[in-house]
Amino acid sequence: MGQGGLPARCLLLLLLGGSGGLGSRGPPPRGAWEEEQGPVAEGGPWGRTRYEAAKQHLGAVGALSKQYWQYLACKVWQEGCEDEEEEEESGPSPGWSLPVVGQDYLEILSAWYCSFGKCCKTGDCRIVNNITGLEADLNGQLHGQHLAKEVVIRAVQGFLRSPRPEKALVLSFHGWSGTGKNFVARMVASHLYRDGLKSECVRVFISLFHFPHHKYVDSYKAQLKKQISETVQLCKQSLFIFDEAEKLHFSLLDAIKPFMAHYDNEGQVDYRKSIFLFLSNLGGNTINEVALDFWRAGRAREEISMEFLEQRLRLELQEPEENGYARSHLLEENLIDFFVPFLPLEYHHVKLCARDAFLARGLPYTEAALDEVAGMMVFVPTEEKLFSAQGCKSVSQRINYFLP
Repeated sequence: MGQGGLPARCLLLLLLGGSGGLGSRGPPPRGAWEEEQGPVAEGGPWGRTRYEAAKQHLGAVGALSKQYWQYLACKVWQEGCEDEEEEEESGPSPGWSLPVVGQDYLEILSAWYCSFGKCCKTGDCRIVNNITGLEADLNGQLHGQHLAKEVVIRAVQGFLRSPRPEKALVLSFHGWSGTGKNFVARMVASHLYRDGLKSECVRVFISLFHFPHHKYVDSYKAQLKKQISETVQLCKQSLFIFDEAEKLHFSLLDAIKPFMAHYDNEGQVDYRKSIFLFLSNLGGNTINEVALDFWRAGRAREEISMEFLEQRLRLELQEPEENGYARSHLLEENLIDFFVPFLPLEYHHVKLCARDAFLARGLPYTEAALDEVAGMMVFVPTEEKLFSAQGCKSVSQRINYFLP
């Protein structure tokens, strides 16, 4: 237990009644935390009853491994994490894993620690759920996507406000490459989690990178289900991002279907607070045709509504092509909560992306420079030259041309 860190030892002594050992009775000693934050009232969130309950739960602490306490110190006090990472790199110790009951211990200790006012509103300092910041950044940095902004904010905000959602939130992003799907997924991660995409609550899967060979699909299914289950046990509000989702084998999508379905398994791992994002180029042609028709009719793209576009998008996704969506049961069983369309980007949207790229690097820019960056892109259709074929992808690389 000496490897668990000083805070772990101090907390253990406090919870077990100081020098009296495991079976001692009497109040825990006053420590430096009480001097900083003031005494905890008997009737407070950790009164006598809960204190005794905590002692009972920790009665088996001697049987827990050194690795468990090291894990605990890392998750609750953010100490000793480097040692844990080194041990993970050298390979897991045989026979050790975080059991469900271990997660209960972690939650008890986290709640006790947070009763001193040192934790976050969410109850888990890894989770920030900054919807205000997400909305502000979407409005300021996502260009030409009025539908995506509205749907993402409403869906995520409504989901997080529900204390007991019926199922995991499943969003499916659709549109051409470079229109902002990955950008929004990164933004969601950065505003819901303290460490963004690096958070242990977030997992990103890229179809052709993580699941390249169909002949190994059975192995991929087992690995994927294991990773999702372990992540949710570690972090109840987990985020899973699947890039190039149209290239996922349909049996992979069906394998993770139970994690997104309505929850009715009491006593098992609860996936209802998880969020799944699927990013796909499927549906891009339909979305672009609608945007082009509106332009030809002299109507503003902002007049395009979800009601008008969603049914057309669903029809394209259900076409019997070689894509995982059409062959899986996600659409048939209505497991996708919201289809999020990303419209093709026009010339002035590309200029805004170029402006953001200059500002992100702290570089000065002129209207002429923005026009020159936008002019480097290819625009389609051939006659109208209305939409950027690459969206805003590669814009940040193109401003290297203007560096001194």
